Formats: sequence, C-alpha cells, structure tokens
Amino acid sequence: MGRPSRALLSREIIARAALAVVDEAGPDGLTMRALADRLGVKAASLYNHVAGKDELIDSLAELVNAEIDLAPLAGPEWRAGIAGYARGYRAVFRRHPNTIALLARRRVEADRQLLGYEALLAALGRAGLGPADAAEAAAALDYLVLGSALETFTAGFARPAEEYRPDYPSLADALTESAARGGGLDERGFELALGLLLDGLAARV
Repeated sequence: MGRPSRALLSREIIARAALAVVDEAGPDGLTMRALADRLGVKAASLYNHVAGKDELIDSLAELVNAEIDLAPLAGPEWRAGIAGYARGYRAVFRRHPNTIALLARRRVEADRQLLGYEALLAALGRAGLGPADAAEAAAALDYLVLGSALETFTAGFARPAEEYRPDYPSLADALTESAARGGGLDERGFELALGLLLDGLAARV
C-alpha cells in the first residue's frame, strides 16, 4: 500500500495551521473552511480531531501558551523572575497579536494556561504576597503584557514630530526628545510600566 501524499492530520497539526491563519488573517479569518483549505483537506475531516471551533480555539490557546517560558518564575529572586517571565510573555503575544482578541475574553481551560497562572501565583506567594494580593498582581500583569502587545504607542504618531508643534507643542517636544533617547519608545514604556508594577508589589511584601 502506498504512503499518503500528505501528512496525516492531528490535533497539533490542525492547531498550528489555525494559528497561522489567525496570524495572517486575524480572528475573523479563522473558519473551518479556511483551515481546511490551508491544510488541503475537506472541512469534514477536521471534525475527526476537533469537535468544533470552540475546541479548536482551546487547542490554539494551548499552543500559544506553550511558547511562554515559565522557567524565570522558578528563580531565586522574585523580582528578576517575574520581570523575565513578563518579557517572555509579551514577546509571545507580540509574535501573535491577532490571538489576543480571540483568547483574552475566553475561559481559561488550556492546561498550559492554567500551569502558567499556577507558576506565577506560586512565585508571587514565595515573594510574600497573600493569595488576594497575588491574584491582583497577576491580573495587573496580564493587563500590562497583553495591552502592550496589542497596542503600539509609537505607531499612532505617523507624522514627523515637528508637524505637531503648531497645535500640540508638548506632544512635539515629547516625541522629539523620546526619539533622541533611542531604544524604542514602546519598549521603554513597557519597561517603565513593568518597573512601576514591580515597585508596587515590593511595597506589599
């Protein structure tokens, strides 16, 4: 018997194809038909591996969250560990920004998501935060990471800084001096916010 001309389908293969569709076409582009077309199969064959779109999105969530490195959270110094985790978490969703709208308001069911929150909350607990404070800190970190991955402050100001000066001189000054610092305003803004968050947590432990 000859070998199949294409790789057999699996839940992981389907999830990776779904992620590619979302990366390229956004969350509205993820349909079972679009996914089947990408894989070169009939849509009906997908249902042998996923029950429907909800289960497909759960698989996609598992795949994306598996890219987040949890190792920094196990380090001996809580501040450095949470900072390293936050940077890695943000980097994943900067690679896959279209998944944020798809996943942010869904229930947390993927094992890798749950493991991530468990590791973060355990690290916050070891730092000295009680469970309620740790929950607030985890929520704040989510807002910071996902918001900064989804939005770019810099791209909102497409004109040269001097063009804003006649009507918005403070904005022109801010953009000009920020550009002179180098390193990227979005990155510096994230690091500032992360540092302020960690300072706030340090005051609670």
